[in-house]
Amino acid sequence: MIMQYDSSREFAEKMDSSDPLRGFRDRFYIPKNKDGKDVIYFAGNSLGLQPKTVRSYVEQELVDWEKMGVEGHMHAKHPWLPYHEFLTESTAALVGAQNEEVVNMNSLTVNLHLMLVSFYRPQKQRFKIILEANAFPSDHYAVQSHLRYHGFDPAGGLIEMKPREGEDVIRTEDILARIEAEGDSIALIMFAGVNYYTGQAFEMGKITEAAHAKGIVAGFDLAHAAGNLQLELHKWDVDFAVWCSYKYLNAGPGAIAGAYVNRRHLLDMTIPKFWGWWGQDKATRFLMHHDFQPIPTVESWQLSNPPILQLAALRASLDIFAEAKMENLRAKSELLTGYLEFLLESRSNITIISPKNKLERGCQLSLRAEKDGKQLHTRLNEAGVICDWREPDVIRAAPVPLYNTFTDVWQFVNML
Repeated sequence: MIMQYDSSREFAEKMDSSDPLRGFRDRFYIPKNKDGKDVIYFAGNSLGLQPKTVRSYVEQELVDWEKMGVEGHMHAKHPWLPYHEFLTESTAALVGAQNEEVVNMNSLTVNLHLMLVSFYRPQKQRFKIILEANAFPSDHYAVQSHLRYHGFDPAGGLIEMKPREGEDVIRTEDILARIEAEGDSIALIMFAGVNYYTGQAFEMGKITEAAHAKGIVAGFDLAHAAGNLQLELHKWDVDFAVWCSYKYLNAGPGAIAGAYVNRRHLLDMTIPKFWGWWGQDKATRFLMHHDFQPIPTVESWQLSNPPILQLAALRASLDIFAEAKMENLRAKSELLTGYLEFLLESRSNITIISPKNKLERGCQLSLRAEKDGKQLHTRLNEAGVICDWREPDVIRAAPVPLYNTFTDVWQFVNML
């Protein structure tokens, strides 16, 4: 059934009052404006808000460190030695994976480099990497560095997918056609799950299927997809994925990141990887010998023991996701972003460059102002709206279903 929106504030308030997820907003700290009122926070695509439970989760580890010192590794309330395992089940559920396929470790770009070490295995005739032309800079830097490391010039080894002339998003049919046409020379596909600039959600299942049909490895950067889309990485047979946890996953600035490796690859000893102590078999890790025996899960990609305070912050947020359930959040997200789109359609000075099809976008709408977009963003910020500006000409507005409301959306568009 298609939702029948209307442009009145009363409609927004009615939607909020009947929202089954409305109580989750109270589980987060909402920043205040200069008058002490809640801001309209549409920047969860850059940094998610702090769950109110984070402080107690982190303080528990500080107390155990204070009272136990090194003994906290075994005897803390939540022992540090296996602490990352406390997050495995909720992480797997969030990205549609099996428990053995996911681990929280490192930072996003570190994990991306580790995955490229393992899965970018170029040959003389098959060495190219394909990604979207306007991917986040870190993705470009990473794939260029691996091309150069293997002796290939990015000018010839990097295939950049661009939208058609006069369009803002990349058609899936064009991606699939490029794979079919040049697949014999492509070693790896490395797309975002959701493009940071346009908000386009790529059809990962279709892209992966087309890649595998041509013998290509399919990997994704889910920085803007994890906690935003309902993901099915195992079902889609994705080879690997990485993501950060400070955006939609609300784990705090610079939070620990995540990684996924398809179970097909977990016991393949021919796959190269960088070895580290925390990837060593748990039963023999503390025997301190030098014979590397990898853990038979994605944990074998771990290098060092993880930062417990960061894991605690992430656990606080993942516990909320486990309670709210991603399918419920996604259903609200489609309604919330659809309402934003509906209200903006009557504003002739604003162009939405994100896909119109709700299945091809996350919660973010990327707005192009007819003129003076940067000044408009500044004025919105001064009026108590926190969203972000991305050069050269886009305001990104991301109503997040965990803590944003329909009334937030109505007020935002009314300010515009």
